[in-house]
Amino acid sequence: MLEKTNVMRILDQKKIKYIAHAYEAEQAASGTEVADILSLDPKKVFKTLVTVGKSGNHYCFVVPVEKELDLKKAAKAVGEKSIEMIKSKELLPLTGYIHGGCSPIGMKKFFRTTFDKSAENCDTVIFSGGKIGRHVELSLADLGKVIRFSTADIAGDDDAC
Repeated sequence: MLEKTNVMRILDQKKIKYIAHAYEAEQAASGTEVADILSLDPKKVFKTLVTVGKSGNHYCFVVPVEKELDLKKAAKAVGEKSIEMIKSKELLPLTGYIHGGCSPIGMKKFFRTTFDKSAENCDTVIFSGGKIGRHVELSLADLGKVIRFSTADIAGDDDAC
């Protein structure tokens, strides 16, 4: 039996169907390695990145593991002059998650969340389940029942799933 993470408990509480994926935490260091270990299409596997804008507001961006967040496009998507990645040491106190286990679901405080628009082409998306070694897979429609999010071109190239 797979140990439930806070993300999974939230999804269960809202009666959202999802698929749990698990791997040994020592097996992977990057999102593309996670996709490879789990034999998943890397275009469907997303990483969660937390940023801070010039205004001091924090934002959550979710992009395919094979892509990088385009900071200029991301700033434009949320109406900021500029944004930058938060420092790794700030992640846990700010979100309750550690680097490599950050999920858009269940952060200490909800931050405006934007998925790369390529997610719209996927029947389901896969992202961290809130702990290294745990991922969840669900549709964007179901995710929208749990958190508010938008989509925008924040990682370039609109690859379809």
